[in-house]
Amino acid sequence: MASKSNPFTFLQQVRTEVSKVTWPTRRETFISTIMVLVMVVFAAAFFFVADQALGFLVGFVMSAGR
Repeated sequence: MASKSNPFTFLQQVRTEVSKVTWPTRRETFISTIMVLVMVVFAAAFFFVADQALGFLVGFVMSAGR
């Protein structure tokens, strides 16, 4: 089990750990955001095309049995 400590000590430890974090620059954040948006567009386009192709194939197979 975790040992109990007072809130002041806990907040000091949290502050110490947060100061060790290497925060991204504004430019890095901007570039990462753009990369995520581009990948989302690619994924959406891929799944749209795949859905349309599968829908066409299923429709073709279903109508071929008539």
